[in-house]
Amino acid sequence: MEGKTLARIGAIVFVAFAMIATVIELTREDEPARPAPAPAFAPAVDPLRAEQRRCQQLGEAAVRDTECLAVWAETRDRFLGRAPSDAASRGEE
Repeated sequence: MEGKTLARIGAIVFVAFAMIATVIELTREDEPARPAPAPAFAPAVDPLRAEQRRCQQLGEAAVRDTECLAVWAETRDRFLGRAPSDAASRGEE
């Protein structure tokens, strides 16, 4: 084969490839836009958490604070999965 013939075949293959790529791109369907994810549920401010922070800031004085003792008891009950009335009914406080 001559160089001219080889160049023409290469040009034809290149043009054919470009046309096929164009047709594929034009017939491709775009994905529908995905809706934005719903914002995460933000629970209301927990008053127990605020009291825990207050007791934490008190340091050693929190040991003598009756409110902090009650907060710790409620926290313990929540952690252990028992209702506050369970501890009171058994006489634990």
